[in-house]
Amino acid sequence: MFSLQTKICELFEIEYPIVQAGMAGGPTTVELVVEVSNAGGLGTLGAAYMAPDALRKAIKEIQANTDKPFAVNIFASAEQDDFSRLAEVQKVLSPFRSELAIRNLESAYSSPNWSAEQFDICIEEGVPIISAAFGCFSKEQMTTVQERQVKTVVMITTVEEAILAEKSGANAVVAQGSEAGGHRSTFSLAQHSFGAQIGTISLVPQVVDAIKIPVIAAGGIVDGRGLIASLALGAQGVQIGTRFVTAKESGAHAIYKQAILDSNEESTVITKSFSGRPARGIANRFIREFEQSGVAPLPFPSQNTLTKDIRAAAAKLRNPEFMSLWAGQSTRSLTEEKAAAEIVQEILKEAKEVLA
Repeated sequence: MFSLQTKICELFEIEYPIVQAGMAGGPTTVELVVEVSNAGGLGTLGAAYMAPDALRKAIKEIQANTDKPFAVNIFASAEQDDFSRLAEVQKVLSPFRSELAIRNLESAYSSPNWSAEQFDICIEEGVPIISAAFGCFSKEQMTTVQERQVKTVVMITTVEEAILAEKSGANAVVAQGSEAGGHRSTFSLAQHSFGAQIGTISLVPQVVDAIKIPVIAAGGIVDGRGLIASLALGAQGVQIGTRFVTAKESGAHAIYKQAILDSNEESTVITKSFSGRPARGIANRFIREFEQSGVAPLPFPSQNTLTKDIRAAAAKLRNPEFMSLWAGQSTRSLTEEKAAAEIVQEILKEAKEVLA
């Protein structure tokens, strides 16, 4: 008989082994984080694109509205801008901008690099759990978290990455299967140009066998069946993103939420077109036409910075064809917008029914 009180519950001091993914760029609001944590899971603030002042403010608001543990997710690596092919890529983007009536172009582009400052703010504000995407925290950062007794989690996509995360001193890993929505957390794109593509059901048990720290399963998990299946594979909990994008407290655009609810298991693709880093999202005109151009996107974060105006204009015009609609492969199971606490309770109810 499985127990829903796992090592992850003990490690994070939470009631249930359900982690809300830290989805940067809008879906994770203060309200969503608070509601998931208050419901007994682990709410996570997706802070990778947040300016330092905004991050500090959000952390304080979370702390003012819950006494439960929560996490902040940031990028562990500071990838450098490369706009050397700017003119070539701009030619592909120009027709999109014309269609969306974008007239004021930037004369120069630069991507903010806040990751180190964000980490320091998390430490200063007493964030209990910090999770890393795209790599491990530095030795100096790990020394700091260990001195402060802050827990760290690293998102990984291969066994090799899991071993590196454990060696770095991480307290747990999220094993992100290829079914997961959003950016692939693969450490090295030189080795895996489109991110490692190992499915959750294959990745999780191999990671569990390779390391001693707890493993959290992620990728295509949206209900209690996915939770129990993950525990059967040896995971100590699950991380869920796409289902929480559709939560009432999510900051995702209404058009984005509806696109998820209208999609199915065949709707998503992995693309670099929006950001320069491989990410799974619902296929649309932007992805199709950019890829058909034959022009490679700029590397991350430069492509992400370059397409920001297009995504913003599309959202304002309620046009999903030019928005980044990050989502996993289990969207057919999602049919309506629900409160975050209700989502947590439904997952638990389904899990208990499976056990019974």
